[in-house]
Amino acid sequence: MTKNYYDVLGVDKSASKTEIKKAFRGLAQKYHPDKKDGDEKKFKEINEAYTVLSDDKKKQQYDTFGSADAGAGFGQGGMGGFDFSGFGGAQQGGFGGAGGFDFEDIFDMFGGGSRSDKTRQQRGTDIEVELKISFEESVFGTKKTIKIEKDIECKECGGTGAKDKKTKKCSKCNGVGSTVETRQTIFGVSQVRVTCSECHGLGKIPEKKCSVCAGKGIIRSKEDIDIKIPAGVETGSVLRVSGGGNATFGAQAGDLYLHIVVPQNSKFIKDGDNINSKIKISISDAVLGGIKKVEAIDGEVKVKVPAGISDGDNLKVKGYGFKKPNGKRGDMILKVKIDIPTKISKKNKKLFEELKKAGF
Repeated sequence: MTKNYYDVLGVDKSASKTEIKKAFRGLAQKYHPDKKDGDEKKFKEINEAYTVLSDDKKKQQYDTFGSADAGAGFGQGGMGGFDFSGFGGAQQGGFGGAGGFDFEDIFDMFGGGSRSDKTRQQRGTDIEVELKISFEESVFGTKKTIKIEKDIECKECGGTGAKDKKTKKCSKCNGVGSTVETRQTIFGVSQVRVTCSECHGLGKIPEKKCSVCAGKGIIRSKEDIDIKIPAGVETGSVLRVSGGGNATFGAQAGDLYLHIVVPQNSKFIKDGDNINSKIKISISDAVLGGIKKVEAIDGEVKVKVPAGISDGDNLKVKGYGFKKPNGKRGDMILKVKIDIPTKISKKNKKLFEELKKAGF
């Protein structure tokens, strides 16, 4: 009878790849044959189920026909009969090709840590900075130079930490950049390759230490960074400057993240690619229409006010909004405010009374 792979892993048929992988990892730890209470037969079933359900094509075939012709993935040698070729990645035709699970996952699962992590250089730390720009700068974009105190590469030794940039082979790792350590894992005693603590993975050390950075290759200093701010950014926008963060010895620098803050403007409000503002007109302008001058982000602009406009209506001024990625600009939307005087002269009052009699 065909096994129900979903029952084997204890997941629903609708489970995601992440849920399937999580279930596999938990069961694999529980039933691994090298554990005291392990179960090789159960572990084999778990492996078989995961091989099928983590592969889209095999999973589809299994869901349709109840079989995916999945191999057991176990051999006769090593670790209580467990064949690690099943975890060998895409080249091996194992989990790496099926569902993105490789030997590094299983190695990490049982306490050894990922092999690549042991030899990978750590990148420098990131820096986050708040950057205030004006409303006008947010409309058109701008260039700024900011000064940041951070860890930078020592210019005296070029980041080598060596006087006159002269280095020699690291005696601890024999120039390899990594060493082997013996560790106790769930498998028993195992050997793990780690980054050499003496040369930090470079395979070489200074003949004589640089006097400026004391052999660290890194110094703390203030540095000017040129920033190009694109048009259309607003408060909450985050710009990333690759390599603009803290440098670290023998590895890539971190990144710089700029958190943009655009103070509120008393006259203009961003609305997508448009700019909202107001236009104040007189009663006569509202009735008769006319041409009014208003302040735009570019300067003064003439606006045609149609006759019969009402208080609260909107006027659109094309091309006076935010600059778009395609180079075109949004619009300026003006909300009409009819200015009704609270005090008028006797002459004007008489005129209004005559208009009122005429039905206006």
